[in-house]
Amino acid sequence: MKQQYKEYLKLNKNILLGFLASITVSAIVAQMFSNQQSYVNATITLGVDYLVYFSTFGTLFYFDNKKKYLLKTGEVDKVGLRRDLVKVISSLGIGEVIYTICRWSLQYYLLTNSYPAYGASLISQSISTVIYMIIVNLSVKLMRLYKDGP
Repeated sequence: MKQQYKEYLKLNKNILLGFLASITVSAIVAQMFSNQQSYVNATITLGVDYLVYFSTFGTLFYFDNKKKYLLKTGEVDKVGLRRDLVKVISSLGIGEVIYTICRWSLQYYLLTNSYPAYGASLISQSISTVIYMIIVNLSVKLMRLYKDGP
């Protein structure tokens, strides 16, 4: 398998594991705040979602890529690291804007239509994550983060 495709698989694995951790914690938090107004519940749940997701994703991404930017001398390839970090952050940022809008509005809508808090959280996060993954993968592809050759 080409190295390029292995990199895409590692990125998607990290996104999905981050999603699995955050969906679990978010559903619990949504239920804990089920007695709050719908907009408060959706906002708190989204904040917890981000905290858990980025902690998990960042840790996994670091461990998968820590050797990628080491030169033969043992020093860090700062130019390559900086270039790739800008591409990764840009790709994730584009996806996060769309994710935030979808996640918050879907959860708010479901809560105002009498869905249980944990169910609204699970449904809104699942739909938003699928959209997020499509956007991030398209962005990474367009920015040529994992290109072959020089």
